[in-house]
Amino acid sequence: MKPEYIAILATLVALIVSMTSFPLVLRFAKHYNIVDNPNARKLQRRPVPVMGGVVIYLGLMTGGAVIYYYWPTQMLLWGMIAMSVMMLIGVCDDIKDISVGFRFMVEIGIVAGLIGFTGFSIDSLHGLFGIEQLPVSVAWMLSILAGVGIINAINLIDGVDGYSSGYGIMACVCFATMGIQVCHYSLVCLAVVAAASILPFFLHNVFGLRSKMYMGDGGTLMLGVLMVIFVFLVLSSEGRYNEYEAKGLGLAAFTLSVLCIPVFDTLRVMCMRMARGRSPFSPDKTHLHHLFIDMGFSHIGTALTIVFINACVVGLWFLSWKLGLNPTWQAVVVVLLGLMVTFGFYHMMRVQQSGGGIDEEGYPMGGRLWHLARKVGEKSHFEKGKLWHLMTRIMDSRLLL
Repeated sequence: MKPEYIAILATLVALIVSMTSFPLVLRFAKHYNIVDNPNARKLQRRPVPVMGGVVIYLGLMTGGAVIYYYWPTQMLLWGMIAMSVMMLIGVCDDIKDISVGFRFMVEIGIVAGLIGFTGFSIDSLHGLFGIEQLPVSVAWMLSILAGVGIINAINLIDGVDGYSSGYGIMACVCFATMGIQVCHYSLVCLAVVAAASILPFFLHNVFGLRSKMYMGDGGTLMLGVLMVIFVFLVLSSEGRYNEYEAKGLGLAAFTLSVLCIPVFDTLRVMCMRMARGRSPFSPDKTHLHHLFIDMGFSHIGTALTIVFINACVVGLWFLSWKLGLNPTWQAVVVVLLGLMVTFGFYHMMRVQQSGGGIDEEGYPMGGRLWHLARKVGEKSHFEKGKLWHLMTRIMDSRLLL
Protein backbone atom coordinates (compact mmCIF):
# COMPACT_ATOMS: atom_id res chain seq x y z
CA MET A 1 0.00 0.00 0.00
CA LYS A 2 1.27 3.48 -0.85
CA PRO A 3 2.51 5.58 2.09
CA GLU A 4 -0.20 8.22 1.59
CA TYR A 5 -2.92 5.56 1.74
CA ILE A 6 -1.42 4.14 4.95
CA ALA A 7 -1.40 7.64 6.46
CA ILE A 8 -5.04 8.28 5.47
CA LEU A 9 -6.25 4.90 6.78
CA ALA A 10 -4.34 5.22 10.07
CA THR A 11 -5.55 8.79 10.54
CA LEU A 12 -9.20 7.84 10.01
CA VAL A 13 -8.89 4.92 12.43
CA ALA A 14 -7.26 7.15 15.06
CA LEU A 15 -9.90 9.87 14.63
CA ILE A 16 -12.82 7.43 14.89
CA VAL A 17 -11.39 5.62 17.94
CA SER A 18 -10.65 8.92 19.69
CA MET A 19 -14.16 10.23 19.00
CA THR A 20 -16.01 7.08 20.07
CA SER A 21 -13.87 6.42 23.16
CA PHE A 22 -14.32 9.94 24.56
CA PRO A 23 -17.78 9.43 26.13
CA LEU A 24 -16.74 6.05 27.57
CA VAL A 25 -13.64 7.49 29.24
CA LEU A 26 -15.63 10.53 30.43
CA ARG A 27 -18.24 8.33 32.13
CA PHE A 28 -15.51 6.16 33.67
CA ALA A 29 -13.70 9.19 35.11
CA LYS A 30 -16.93 10.63 36.55
CA HIS A 31 -18.04 7.28 38.00
CA TYR A 32 -14.75 6.73 39.83
CA ASN A 33 -14.33 10.42 40.70
CA ILE A 34 -11.04 10.77 38.83
CA VAL A 35 -11.19 14.55 38.72
CA ASP A 36 -9.02 17.61 39.09
CA ASN A 37 -10.31 19.62 42.03
CA PRO A 38 -10.00 23.43 42.11
CA ASN A 39 -7.51 25.08 44.45
CA ALA A 40 -5.64 28.37 44.85
CA ARG A 41 -3.22 27.80 41.98
CA LYS A 42 -5.70 26.31 39.46
CA LEU A 43 -7.98 28.22 37.16
CA GLN A 44 -11.13 26.08 37.13
CA ARG A 45 -14.01 26.61 39.58
CA ARG A 46 -15.38 23.06 39.74
CA PRO A 47 -14.03 19.48 39.62
CA VAL A 48 -13.25 18.36 36.05
CA PRO A 49 -12.58 14.77 34.88
CA VAL A 50 -8.89 14.34 34.19
CA MET A 51 -8.51 11.32 31.89
CA GLY A 52 -8.50 13.06 28.50
CA GLY A 53 -5.03 11.71 27.82
CA VAL A 54 -6.47 8.19 27.73
CA VAL A 55 -8.70 9.22 24.81
CA ILE A 56 -5.70 10.51 22.88
CA TYR A 57 -3.72 7.40 23.81
CA LEU A 58 -6.38 5.01 22.47
CA GLY A 59 -6.56 6.85 19.14
CA LEU A 60 -2.79 7.08 18.85
CA MET A 61 -2.20 3.41 19.67
CA THR A 62 -4.81 2.08 17.24
CA GLY A 63 -3.64 4.39 14.47
CA GLY A 64 -0.04 3.47 15.28
CA ALA A 65 -0.95 -0.22 15.09
CA VAL A 66 -2.28 0.31 11.55
CA ILE A 67 0.98 2.01 10.57
CA TYR A 68 3.04 -0.78 12.15
CA TYR A 69 1.03 -3.47 10.35
CA TYR A 70 1.95 -2.04 6.97
CA TRP A 71 5.25 -0.44 7.88
CA PRO A 72 6.96 -2.01 10.93
CA THR A 73 9.84 0.05 12.35
CA GLN A 74 11.75 -0.20 15.61
CA MET A 75 11.14 3.45 16.46
CA LEU A 76 7.37 3.05 16.09
CA LEU A 77 7.28 -0.16 18.12
CA TRP A 78 9.43 1.09 21.00
CA GLY A 79 7.91 4.54 20.76
CA MET A 80 4.44 3.08 21.35
CA ILE A 81 5.79 1.07 24.30
CA ALA A 82 7.45 4.18 25.75
CA MET A 83 4.27 6.23 25.39
CA SER A 84 2.26 3.43 27.01
CA VAL A 85 4.56 3.32 30.05
CA MET A 86 4.52 7.09 30.38
CA MET A 87 0.73 7.15 30.04
CA LEU A 88 0.41 4.58 32.83
CA ILE A 89 2.71 6.56 35.12
CA GLY A 90 0.82 9.77 34.37
CA VAL A 91 -2.61 8.26 35.04
CA CYS A 92 -1.34 6.86 38.34
CA ASP A 93 -0.05 10.35 39.16
CA ASP A 94 -3.47 11.83 38.34
CA ILE A 95 -5.23 9.33 40.64
CA LYS A 96 -2.67 9.28 43.43
CA ASP A 97 0.29 11.65 43.43
CA ILE A 98 3.63 10.05 42.54
CA SER A 99 6.85 11.51 43.89
CA VAL A 100 8.78 13.80 41.57
CA GLY A 101 11.93 11.75 42.08
CA PHE A 102 10.31 8.48 41.01
CA ARG A 103 8.71 10.04 37.96
CA PHE A 104 12.02 11.67 37.05
CA MET A 105 13.81 8.30 37.17
CA VAL A 106 11.10 6.73 34.99
CA GLU A 107 11.53 9.51 32.43
CA ILE A 108 15.29 8.91 32.32
CA GLY A 109 14.65 5.19 31.83
CA ILE A 110 12.11 5.86 29.06
CA VAL A 111 14.45 8.14 27.12
CA ALA A 112 17.44 5.82 27.61
CA GLY A 113 15.30 2.89 26.45
CA LEU A 114 14.30 4.72 23.28
CA ILE A 115 17.96 5.41 22.49
CA GLY A 116 19.12 1.88 23.27
CA PHE A 117 16.37 -0.06 21.50
CA THR A 118 15.92 2.14 18.43
CA GLY A 119 19.39 3.56 17.79
CA PHE A 120 17.93 7.04 17.29
CA SER A 121 19.19 9.94 19.38
CA ILE A 122 20.63 13.44 19.14
CA ASP A 123 23.95 12.10 17.87
CA SER A 124 24.57 14.93 15.40
CA LEU A 125 24.18 18.70 15.63
CA HIS A 126 23.88 18.94 11.83
CA GLY A 127 26.18 21.93 11.48
CA LEU A 128 25.25 23.82 14.65
CA PHE A 129 28.47 25.54 15.83
CA GLY A 130 30.13 23.69 12.94
CA ILE A 131 29.60 20.35 14.72
CA GLU A 132 28.32 17.28 12.94
CA GLN A 133 28.72 13.81 14.53
CA LEU A 134 28.90 13.64 18.32
CA PRO A 135 30.83 11.09 20.41
CA VAL A 136 28.58 8.28 21.68
CA SER A 137 28.89 9.30 25.34
CA VAL A 138 28.08 12.94 24.56
CA ALA A 139 25.14 11.92 22.36
CA TRP A 140 23.67 9.78 25.15
CA MET A 141 24.02 12.48 27.80
CA LEU A 142 22.66 15.22 25.53
CA SER A 143 19.75 13.06 24.38
CA ILE A 144 18.72 12.06 27.90
CA LEU A 145 19.00 15.64 29.16
CA ALA A 146 17.02 17.01 26.20
CA GLY A 147 14.48 14.18 26.29
CA VAL A 148 13.66 14.54 30.00
CA GLY A 149 13.56 18.32 29.59
CA ILE A 150 11.10 18.11 26.70
CA ILE A 151 8.80 15.70 28.57
CA ASN A 152 8.62 18.01 31.59
CA ALA A 153 8.24 21.14 29.46
CA ILE A 154 5.19 19.69 27.70
CA ASN A 155 3.80 18.45 31.02
CA LEU A 156 3.96 21.95 32.52
CA ILE A 157 2.01 23.78 29.80
CA ASP A 158 -1.28 22.06 30.63
CA GLY A 159 -2.78 25.04 32.46
CA VAL A 160 -5.64 26.41 30.35
CA ASP A 161 -8.25 24.82 28.10
CA GLY A 162 -6.94 24.02 24.64
CA TYR A 163 -3.29 24.95 25.25
CA SER A 164 -1.53 21.58 25.51
CA SER A 165 -3.77 19.95 22.89
CA GLY A 166 -3.63 22.99 20.57
CA TYR A 167 0.14 23.08 20.89
CA GLY A 168 0.30 19.33 20.24
CA ILE A 169 -1.64 19.69 16.99
CA MET A 170 0.55 22.60 15.88
CA ALA A 171 3.76 20.68 16.65
CA CYS A 172 2.51 17.58 14.82
CA VAL A 173 1.70 19.67 11.75
CA CYS A 174 5.21 21.19 11.81
CA PHE A 175 6.97 17.82 12.09
CA ALA A 176 4.69 16.28 9.45
CA THR A 177 5.45 19.15 7.07
CA MET A 178 9.17 18.66 7.57
CA GLY A 179 8.77 14.90 7.05
CA ILE A 180 6.87 15.41 3.80
CA GLN A 181 9.69 17.55 2.40
CA VAL A 182 12.23 14.74 2.81
CA CYS A 183 9.87 11.78 2.22
CA HIS A 184 10.26 10.61 5.85
CA TYR A 185 6.94 8.78 5.70
CA SER A 186 7.08 7.07 9.11
CA LEU A 187 7.47 10.50 10.74
CA VAL A 188 4.63 11.93 8.65
CA CYS A 189 2.26 9.04 9.44
CA LEU A 190 2.92 9.20 13.18
CA ALA A 191 2.49 12.98 13.24
CA VAL A 192 -0.83 13.06 11.38
CA VAL A 193 -2.19 10.14 13.44
CA ALA A 194 -1.25 12.00 16.63
CA ALA A 195 -2.94 15.19 15.42
CA ALA A 196 -6.11 13.27 14.55
CA SER A 197 -6.09 11.59 17.98
CA ILE A 198 -5.79 14.95 19.75
CA LEU A 199 -8.46 16.80 17.75
CA PRO A 200 -11.65 15.35 19.38
CA PHE A 201 -10.21 15.98 22.84
CA PHE A 202 -9.30 19.55 21.86
CA LEU A 203 -12.87 20.28 20.74
CA HIS A 204 -14.44 18.86 23.91
CA ASN A 205 -11.83 20.50 26.15
CA VAL A 206 -12.45 23.93 24.61
CA PHE A 207 -16.18 23.94 23.86
CA GLY A 208 -17.65 21.32 26.17
CA LEU A 209 -19.47 22.01 29.43
CA ARG A 210 -20.86 18.62 30.40
CA SER A 211 -18.24 16.94 28.20
CA LYS A 212 -15.21 18.95 29.35
CA MET A 213 -12.26 16.82 30.36
CA TYR A 214 -8.64 17.67 31.14
CA MET A 215 -5.71 15.91 29.52
CA GLY A 216 -4.05 15.14 32.84
CA ASP A 217 -0.46 14.10 33.48
CA GLY A 218 -1.09 10.89 31.57
CA GLY A 219 -1.77 12.82 28.38
CA THR A 220 0.89 15.50 28.74
CA LEU A 221 3.66 13.05 29.66
CA MET A 222 2.70 10.85 26.70
CA LEU A 223 2.66 13.91 24.45
CA GLY A 224 6.11 14.81 25.76
CA VAL A 225 7.44 11.37 24.80
CA LEU A 226 5.90 11.83 21.34
CA MET A 227 7.81 15.12 20.94
CA VAL A 228 11.02 13.35 22.01
CA ILE A 229 10.44 10.71 19.33
CA PHE A 230 9.99 13.42 16.69
CA VAL A 231 13.16 15.22 17.81
CA PHE A 232 15.21 12.00 17.76
CA LEU A 233 13.90 11.12 14.28
CA VAL A 234 14.87 14.56 12.96
CA LEU A 235 18.24 15.02 14.69
CA SER A 236 19.58 11.48 14.44
CA SER A 237 22.47 10.98 12.03
CA GLU A 238 20.27 8.25 10.49
CA GLY A 239 17.88 10.93 9.21
CA ARG A 240 17.08 11.77 5.60
CA TYR A 241 17.97 15.43 5.50
CA ASN A 242 21.30 15.42 3.62
CA GLU A 243 19.98 17.32 0.61
CA TYR A 244 18.47 20.05 2.80
CA GLU A 245 21.50 20.22 5.12
CA ALA A 246 23.61 20.94 2.04
CA LYS A 247 21.36 23.96 1.52
CA GLY A 248 22.04 25.21 5.06
CA LEU A 249 18.92 23.88 6.80
CA GLY A 250 19.39 24.06 10.57
CA LEU A 251 17.67 20.97 11.92
CA ALA A 252 18.56 21.78 15.54
CA ALA A 253 17.11 25.27 15.07
CA PHE A 254 13.96 23.81 13.51
CA THR A 255 13.27 21.42 16.40
CA LEU A 256 13.98 24.16 18.93
CA SER A 257 11.61 26.53 17.12
CA VAL A 258 8.77 23.99 17.35
CA LEU A 259 9.45 23.45 21.06
CA CYS A 260 10.31 27.10 21.71
CA ILE A 261 7.60 28.40 24.04
CA PRO A 262 7.21 25.29 26.26
CA VAL A 263 11.00 24.90 26.65
CA PHE A 264 11.89 28.54 27.31
CA ASP A 265 8.84 29.15 29.51
CA THR A 266 9.76 26.12 31.62
CA LEU A 267 13.38 27.30 31.91
CA ARG A 268 12.20 30.74 33.05
CA VAL A 269 9.75 29.35 35.61
CA MET A 270 12.29 26.94 37.06
CA CYS A 271 14.98 29.63 37.25
CA MET A 272 12.55 31.96 39.07
CA ARG A 273 11.60 29.26 41.55
CA MET A 274 15.22 28.36 42.33
CA ALA A 275 16.12 32.06 42.66
CA ARG A 276 13.46 32.27 45.37
CA GLY A 277 14.89 29.26 47.17
CA ARG A 278 12.09 26.90 46.10
CA SER A 279 12.09 23.56 44.31
CA PRO A 280 12.02 23.98 40.49
CA PHE A 281 9.10 21.53 40.46
CA SER A 282 6.97 23.34 43.06
CA PRO A 283 3.63 24.52 41.61
CA ASP A 284 2.79 28.21 41.22
CA LYS A 285 1.09 30.63 38.81
CA THR A 286 4.10 32.10 37.01
CA HIS A 287 3.77 30.44 33.59
CA LEU A 288 3.20 32.47 30.44
CA HIS A 289 -0.41 31.31 30.23
CA HIS A 290 -1.06 32.66 33.73
CA LEU A 291 0.13 36.07 32.53
CA PHE A 292 -2.37 36.07 29.65
CA ILE A 293 -5.19 35.05 32.00
CA ASP A 294 -4.24 37.93 34.32
CA MET A 295 -4.35 40.25 31.29
CA GLY A 296 -7.99 39.33 30.80
CA PHE A 297 -7.64 36.77 28.00
CA SER A 298 -10.07 33.87 27.91
CA HIS A 299 -8.76 30.31 28.10
CA ILE A 300 -9.09 29.74 24.35
CA GLY A 301 -7.75 33.23 23.67
CA THR A 302 -4.71 32.44 25.81
CA ALA A 303 -4.18 29.06 24.16
CA LEU A 304 -4.54 30.32 20.59
CA THR A 305 -2.35 33.36 21.24
CA ILE A 306 0.55 31.35 22.68
CA VAL A 307 0.28 28.65 20.01
CA PHE A 308 0.20 31.38 17.35
CA ILE A 309 3.33 32.97 18.84
CA ASN A 310 5.08 29.60 18.75
CA ALA A 311 4.00 29.11 15.13
CA CYS A 312 5.40 32.57 14.34
CA VAL A 313 8.75 31.49 15.82
CA VAL A 314 8.74 28.51 13.45
CA GLY A 315 7.91 30.84 10.57
CA LEU A 316 10.72 33.23 11.47
CA TRP A 317 13.15 30.30 11.71
CA PHE A 318 12.08 29.29 8.19
CA LEU A 319 12.59 32.88 7.00
CA SER A 320 16.07 32.97 8.55
CA TRP A 321 16.97 29.82 6.59
CA LYS A 322 15.60 31.23 3.34
CA LEU A 323 17.57 34.44 3.91
CA GLY A 324 20.76 32.39 3.94
CA LEU A 325 21.67 32.30 7.64
CA ASN A 326 23.77 29.28 8.55
CA PRO A 327 22.54 26.66 11.10
CA THR A 328 24.24 28.42 14.02
CA TRP A 329 22.66 31.81 13.29
CA GLN A 330 19.30 30.15 12.70
CA ALA A 331 19.55 28.74 16.23
CA VAL A 332 20.58 32.16 17.56
CA VAL A 333 17.43 33.68 16.01
CA VAL A 334 15.22 31.04 17.65
CA VAL A 335 16.90 31.41 21.05
CA LEU A 336 16.57 35.21 20.97
CA LEU A 337 12.89 34.94 20.03
CA GLY A 338 12.30 32.45 22.83
CA LEU A 339 14.02 34.70 25.37
CA MET A 340 12.14 37.78 24.14
CA VAL A 341 8.72 36.16 24.56
CA THR A 342 9.14 34.07 27.70
CA PHE A 343 11.63 36.18 29.64
CA GLY A 344 11.44 39.71 28.20
CA PHE A 345 7.73 40.01 27.47
CA TYR A 346 6.71 38.22 30.67
CA HIS A 347 8.77 40.43 32.97
CA MET A 348 7.91 43.61 31.07
CA MET A 349 4.19 42.95 31.47
CA ARG A 350 4.51 42.02 35.14
CA VAL A 351 6.26 45.35 35.71
CA GLN A 352 3.47 47.06 33.77
CA GLN A 353 0.88 45.26 35.90
CA SER A 354 2.06 47.12 39.00
CA GLY A 355 3.36 50.20 37.18
CA GLY A 356 0.32 52.44 37.52
CA GLY A 357 0.25 52.71 41.26
CA ILE A 358 -2.33 51.36 43.73
CA ASP A 359 -6.04 52.17 43.65
CA GLU A 360 -8.22 53.00 46.66
CA GLU A 361 -8.97 49.32 47.30
CA GLY A 362 -5.30 48.35 47.31
CA TYR A 363 -5.15 46.75 43.85
CA PRO A 364 -2.44 47.62 41.27
CA MET A 365 -3.81 49.81 38.48
CA GLY A 366 -1.25 48.88 35.82
CA GLY A 367 0.63 50.90 33.22
CA ARG A 368 -0.41 51.84 29.69
CA LEU A 369 0.77 48.60 28.07
CA TRP A 370 -1.08 46.61 30.70
CA HIS A 371 -4.33 48.47 29.98
CA LEU A 372 -3.81 47.96 26.24
CA ALA A 373 -3.28 44.24 26.83
CA ARG A 374 -6.46 44.12 28.91
CA LYS A 375 -8.43 45.66 26.03
CA VAL A 376 -7.01 43.08 23.61
CA GLY A 377 -7.79 40.33 26.11
CA GLU A 378 -11.43 41.38 26.25
CA LYS A 379 -11.72 40.68 22.52
CA SER A 380 -10.66 37.06 23.06
CA HIS A 381 -13.83 36.03 24.91
CA PHE A 382 -15.33 34.10 22.02
CA GLU A 383 -17.49 32.08 24.41
CA LYS A 384 -20.00 34.94 24.35
CA GLY A 385 -20.80 34.45 20.66
CA LYS A 386 -23.48 32.40 18.90
CA LEU A 387 -20.97 30.15 17.13
CA TRP A 388 -19.41 29.23 20.47
CA HIS A 389 -22.79 28.26 21.94
CA LEU A 390 -23.53 26.18 18.84
CA MET A 391 -20.23 24.30 19.26
CA THR A 392 -21.00 23.76 22.95
CA ARG A 393 -24.39 22.25 22.11
CA ILE A 394 -22.74 19.95 19.56
CA MET A 395 -19.96 18.81 21.95
CA ASP A 396 -22.48 18.20 24.74
CA SER A 397 -25.11 16.58 22.50
CA ARG A 398 -26.39 13.06 23.04
CA LEU A 399 -25.06 12.14 19.63
CA LEU A 400 -21.48 12.56 20.87
CA LEU A 401 -22.03 11.57 24.50
